[in-house]
Amino acid sequence: MNAVKDETTMESEERKDSGSDVSLLDHEYDGIQEFDNPMPRWWVWLFWGTLWFSLAYLFHYWVGNGQSVLAAYEDDVREAAAIMAQEAMNQAVTEESLAPLLADAGTTAAGQGVFAGKCSPCHLEGEGSIGPNLTDQHWIHGKGTLMDIYQIVSDGVPEKGMPAWNRQLSPAELRQVVAFVGTLRGKNMPGKAPEGTLVE
Repeated sequence: MNAVKDETTMESEERKDSGSDVSLLDHEYDGIQEFDNPMPRWWVWLFWGTLWFSLAYLFHYWVGNGQSVLAAYEDDVREAAAIMAQEAMNQAVTEESLAPLLADAGTTAAGQGVFAGKCSPCHLEGEGSIGPNLTDQHWIHGKGTLMDIYQIVSDGVPEKGMPAWNRQLSPAELRQVVAFVGTLRGKNMPGKAPEGTLVE
């Protein structure tokens, strides 16, 4: 212990003799003393800079109107869904080209508007009235695929009194309403009793 202390004392004296402004601190632990070496100024400024940046960051995102990472991600997802839906609108009508339309809120909202104006007299909000319930797992025509829904909406069901909407709706409106009806599947809203075949 004394040897370590003696070496430290000698080193301190050598530094003092050389004109260095480094000095020993007053405290001692297990016979060991430490030099009073201040942190480099650039390190101190970096520390304070990160501290103030973190406070500004917290204020901006927690108190202010900063957009969170989750909100930015959801915006990106919506934007990607809209792009995919727009591309799907320009493709031939297939199950694969109709599927992305369900993920785009703009497309399904437009489809809901068309549905409310054209389809609600017979289907209400999907639970059925004159027409069948579109929210259960029973289907009179087809198996409830998007292409089945498209064919029914497009060509109609004359024997049941459903018109062919391809003569009254634009191709875009036709796809939009199909996308909206696609989102109703499996919601099982209370309404008209099931009709047709159960599709698991």
